[in-house]
Amino acid sequence: MSYEYKRMPSPVGQLTLVARNGKLNAILWEVERANRVRLGELHQANDNPVLLETERQLLEYFAGTRRHFEVALDFTGTDFQKQVWHALLTIPFGETRSYSQIAQQIGNPKAVRAVGAANGRNPISIIAPCHRVIGASGGLTGFAGGLQAKQYLLALEGPGQAQMTF
Repeated sequence: MSYEYKRMPSPVGQLTLVARNGKLNAILWEVERANRVRLGELHQANDNPVLLETERQLLEYFAGTRRHFEVALDFTGTDFQKQVWHALLTIPFGETRSYSQIAQQIGNPKAVRAVGAANGRNPISIIAPCHRVIGASGGLTGFAGGLQAKQYLLALEGPGQAQMTF
């Protein structure tokens, strides 16, 4: 399977946007761990309409003028992972949830660790807001883009929308 990609600068580092068949498949980090998101062959396509629209909406998000994304998504993963990733989409802008709360939401309250693992493999970071999932104690936990990026995104969405530089 072949995917198209476009790179974009952002306040949290260079992001690689990936699409196939008119839908967004991934947002990859500059510090991406090998095989965190499994994709097929990638071909650069800076004129892909889905990638251009995703970039536009992400730029609005980083500028503080967008709270909801309107891009067609195509998650690739197990049924359980997809269930977790769809639950992420329900976390409101500026709010957080714990892994336990997500496990309860999907009807599997004992699957806290599995929710954490699925969250770590979320292919569409930022739009499927895995950065809004924190530890039960309220502390920041692992994040594919790094904890500094997670902290930046949470501050961007928090009270007063911080103007931090990354």
